[in-house]
Formats: sequence, C-alpha cells, structure tokens
Amino acid sequence: MVLGNTFHLHLEPGDELIARQGGLHRFMAWDAPIVTDSGGFQVFSMGHGTVADEVKGRAPRGSGRSGRILAIEEEGVRFRSYLDGGERFIGPETAMEIQANLHSDIALVFDECTPFHVEREYTLRSTERTHRWLDRCLAWHDEHGPVDQLVYGIVQGGVYEDLRVESTQAVAARACDGIAIGGSLGAGKEQMYEVVGWATGALDAGGDVRPRHLLGIGEIDDLVAGVVRGIDTFDCAMPTRLARHGMALVPDPAGRWRVDLAKAVHRDSEEPIMEGCPCPTCAIGWTRGYVRYMASNRELTIARALTLHNLAFVQRVVARLRAAILDGTLADTAAALLGGEAP
Repeated sequence: MVLGNTFHLHLEPGDELIARQGGLHRFMAWDAPIVTDSGGFQVFSMGHGTVADEVKGRAPRGSGRSGRILAIEEEGVRFRSYLDGGERFIGPETAMEIQANLHSDIALVFDECTPFHVEREYTLRSTERTHRWLDRCLAWHDEHGPVDQLVYGIVQGGVYEDLRVESTQAVAARACDGIAIGGSLGAGKEQMYEVVGWATGALDAGGDVRPRHLLGIGEIDDLVAGVVRGIDTFDCAMPTRLARHGMALVPDPAGRWRVDLAKAVHRDSEEPIMEGCPCPTCAIGWTRGYVRYMASNRELTIARALTLHNLAFVQRVVARLRAAILDGTLADTAAALLGGEAP
C-alpha cells in the first residue's frame, strides 16, 4: 500500500485531471492498494507552524513559519496556495470530493491537526470541531463517494488523556471502516507511546476490532512500539527521505537504525551496505565506499537504490512482527529487534 498526498495532488496536477484519467491507480500505474490523507495535516502545518516537525519528532526548520492559513472556520479552512499565492478552500466535503476523484482504496476524513504547544481549551474546541467534520465527511461519502472506497475516522485530542479517550470513543461510535490516530503525539517518544496507548486502550476496552492506523509515524523503534500497542498500519516518508540523503537503514539502535553513507569516513570502506541483507540493492555487492562516492556526487541512482534497501528493511521488520503476533512471540521479537537483531 502506498499513500497519496491529497493536498499536493489537489493543487498539482489537480484531482479533476486525475479523475479524467481514471483515478490515481491508473494515473500512476499502481495496481495495489492506495490510501489518501485528507489534506488536513499539510493545511494546518502551514498555520500552526511547527506541527509537522512535532509529529515527525524533529526540531523546527525554515523561516516564515507563521504559515499561510487565512481562516479556520466551521465550514473549513481558507489558505493561500504555495504554488501561486491564490486563495483556496478545503472543508470536509471538499476533502472527500478530492479523494473521490483520486479514487483511493482508503480515504481519511478531514481533521484539524493541532500542535503540542496549543492550550487545552483550544485542543478541546478543535477536537469537537473535528468530530463535527467527521460526521460531514461520512454524510458526503455515503451520498457521493465511491462504493468501493473505505473511510477512516481520525482520533485527535492532543496530549490530554481525557480528550484522547473521548475522541477515540467518539470516532469509534461512527460508522468508519477504520480508525486512525493523528495529531501531535507529544514532546518525545515516551509521551508519544503513552498517547497512542490511551487511544488503543480505549479501543480495546470497547471491543473495537477495526483496523488501526498511526498517521505520520514510521521510525523502526516506533513501528515496534506501535505494533506492541495494537497498531496495524503506519505511513511515513522516513525510508525514502533517508535514502535521498545517502542514509541506509541498518540494525543499529545506538545509531537510530541508520548509517550515513555520504560521510567521508566511508570513503575507503569495502564493507557492504549491510552484512547479510537480502534486498536487491545489497545483492549487487556495492561497497560503502562506492555508495559514498555516488551519494557525495548526488547520483540519482543511489537515491533509488537506497530507497529499495530501506523499504525492504522496513518490510522485513513488519513481517517479523506480524509473524510474531501469529505465533505468540511478540514480546520476545520486539525486544530482539529493539536490541539490534537484524530483521
């Protein structure tokens, strides 16, 4: 399954153009499942400034972080396009219509992605509005959406336990096909795991067995922690983002499961990218020294090759976790992976 970015596809090339060409599957020749986000994360990242960095667990970057949102209203959000500066609008119905045009297999409802630094009162009002937007998304989809498109609701509530539990219960009470956990999940990993646990705990308490998706999270230790807490699927640009910068995933917890092969220290290295890795890239036999040469010269080939390696690494991690669930060894497998065992 791959994720299509609703916000960017809406602006360029345009969801109506994609619809005329048979939907996103045909447009990109991808004969496998596609999930599309609602566009809310990108829209509210422009307005709240650091929300994207908080969700990704990184320091704020760039200038002009006050964003380009013009207004957040009950009907939706007015903002300026980063392409031409023109005023645009996205609301619950708009987001669902765009995703209907894209004809993804799974569509996500429109929500406000609040950052860590906003006060509880704002988080409460925002979460309640997100629930009202959820009802509007479901109503539009029931009347106009593709019959073969599933719809996931999104849990919000910030870092407040009662708001997270209430939001989880509110989303679970609706006729969603799956439940996603979104928003800023805290100041660090431990708080993120706690916040996720509040939501999955509430779902477990209610006996909910629908698929659970964790939005925007995909570091190796986060995948393990998420699966242990009952998460089924994730989405994250980490494997491809690292590859574009010459980084490869390796079983090294101390190094955050990555090695920067663009660094000069690898110039004379004859080591493989990862010993014993069965991926197509490692099967070629390139040394770290050669990878460093290509990465330092910005060769597009190595970005694509490391993408294959990183995706294969993540796939093997998740495959091991899935097998461990089936054979009852999840706790031991999670400990082994977090301890640095190769997947």
